[in-house]
Amino acid sequence: MQDPKRRIVITGIGLTAPNGDNLAEFRQALLEKRSGVVPYEIRYVGETFAGICNFDANKYQKKKEVRRGTRAGSISIYCAHEALADAGIDLETVDKSRIGVYLGITEHGNVETENEVHSLTTKYDSDVRFWSHHHNPRTVANNPAGEVTINLKIPGPHYTIGAACAAGNAGLIQGLQQIILGEVDIALAGGISEAVKTFGIFASFKAQGALAEGEDAAKVSRPFDKARNGIVVSEGGAIYVLETLERAQARGAKIIGEIVGYALNSDATDPVLPNPVRQAECMRAALKRAGMEPGDVDIVNAHATATSQGDIKECAAIREVFGEAEGVYVNNTKSYIGHCMGAAGALELAGNLPSFEDSIIHPTINVDDLDPECALPGLVLNEPKQVDKVDVILNSSFGMLGINSAVIVRKFSE
Repeated sequence: MQDPKRRIVITGIGLTAPNGDNLAEFRQALLEKRSGVVPYEIRYVGETFAGICNFDANKYQKKKEVRRGTRAGSISIYCAHEALADAGIDLETVDKSRIGVYLGITEHGNVETENEVHSLTTKYDSDVRFWSHHHNPRTVANNPAGEVTINLKIPGPHYTIGAACAAGNAGLIQGLQQIILGEVDIALAGGISEAVKTFGIFASFKAQGALAEGEDAAKVSRPFDKARNGIVVSEGGAIYVLETLERAQARGAKIIGEIVGYALNSDATDPVLPNPVRQAECMRAALKRAGMEPGDVDIVNAHATATSQGDIKECAAIREVFGEAEGVYVNNTKSYIGHCMGAAGALELAGNLPSFEDSIIHPTINVDDLDPECALPGLVLNEPKQVDKVDVILNSSFGMLGINSAVIVRKFSE
């Protein structure tokens, strides 16, 4: 029998996505094929599209605290509170020094810095006496996780994990490892992104020819479709409560799933173009750690960002790993919410976890003309698919500078 002290389970999830501010809302939107992408206009770039979250930032923060902190911090604080509530954890009854906060990010503080620069140059003739004294705490690398610990009065360890668009998975992996090492008893782990408030990300993708364009906001994010033409920039967050099985069972917690496999590796080839060989190696490494074969997986959540080459290369990696396996279904969540950057992996995994209970696989939407190079055998397109059971989910996320991640979650059983 496996040691329950080393089995790491998920007991709570707090999230905000462009189409839902908790897991129930998010899941319902996925099953109803409801997009969260909207028309958006941002300074210098002009009219575009984005996924905007509508959570109540003042639910857990005072207005002054929101102004003083960062958008990434507000998203993190909201998700952390929601995750603890979902897990049924009362912080007054636990040793808070044994709680760690590990958040994956792509960026943070850019929003506030860009606003400060704009204000300084347009209103104050570049006089730095008007520069915000909040700049440094907003931009230090540990900011979002640090804002959570201050808000929740958690004196345990905290830091952020810079892992580009693999950051959500990386945060989960870090939290799991810290529990196994005995550094903490509970981990608040996941991923966060404030991307939509910073024009630089939009401008960079536009200069690269990778910013999505179209007429209909709900259909502009279209992974795997021949007409796909780029990324929809989105914000969001998903934080998980992780703890050992032993601890979860001792307090009678509901168990959402068990993390049984994970892997991180690097392409080591190009800053932007993905390497399908390394992506496949990452997924295989996660399967090996889980003691599983490809055919044991029921759902592969594809990272697919709706860029021309990115989708093709990832599909080649999935085909290489799962091509001979039967009963493996592939879906994608960015077709609903765009690319939530550092939050992408954590959010996309969350959207699939209810499949353990309802055995429904949400589809990739907006696929009117499937690219033959993306035609995977188990691809679920445009309509939810009811299956006999879902026991294993593999969530893959890949990011710039060639960082690859995979996390495998299994439906809990004794």
